[in-house]
Amino acid sequence: MSRPWRVAILLVLLVVIVLAILFFARTREPSPVADHFAALRQEMVRADIQGRGVHDESVVRAMRTVPRHEFVLPEYSDQAYVDFPLSIGYGQTISAPSIVAVMTELLEIERDSKVLEIGTGSAYQAAILAELTDHVYSVEIVEPLCQAAKKRLLRLGYANVVVDCRDGYYGWEEHAPYDAIIVTCAPDHIPQPLINQLADGGRMVIPVGPPGFYQVLWRVERHGEEITSERLMGVGFVPLTGGH
Repeated sequence: MSRPWRVAILLVLLVVIVLAILFFARTREPSPVADHFAALRQEMVRADIQGRGVHDESVVRAMRTVPRHEFVLPEYSDQAYVDFPLSIGYGQTISAPSIVAVMTELLEIERDSKVLEIGTGSAYQAAILAELTDHVYSVEIVEPLCQAAKKRLLRLGYANVVVDCRDGYYGWEEHAPYDAIIVTCAPDHIPQPLINQLADGGRMVIPVGPPGFYQVLWRVERHGEEITSERLMGVGFVPLTGGH
């Protein structure tokens, strides 16, 4: 092959490479919609998370990172960063961002903590937990929500969350003990199986009360055989369901 032909082929290849680089760079640019949601998310964190007393840097960072609009029904996407719960169908809700942040901070999660969530729902809380630790287990009794949560977490890259479809009253004994347990639905008493699955030094955050819109949030701790509980504040959650 003559030199002019070799030069021409090299120039063509160079042009193709440059065009490919420009194309991929352009496709990776945030869309106006993504920019809009990101701005709303940052404002939500400023006003409703930090503004309400949540200061743990890792929790704040997680709330800034997880795209809540990906976890709500499409018809509610414009309300994704407003601080109140939203319906996700089947009589269930995605909790208000501020209560998600408060409950998460109370768990005092470290990177190697093993965490159990009762009530996967939309999987938003599970995603927040997954930003803090590599070991998240979550259970959901409503089969369609459970299956949808698995797919959503996989699509968004949260491979460190393991979801199972089961009655959360009984926890998930196979993976116990847990350093932290978070319950995102309200039983009328604290389930003994969950207490049994707490590790020594472990913490559980759980709303307790009758069905309705008002329960009490408790923090339970295990120290050896001693179990302590602290009453924190009034909250509103959907009831814990199941055959218990």
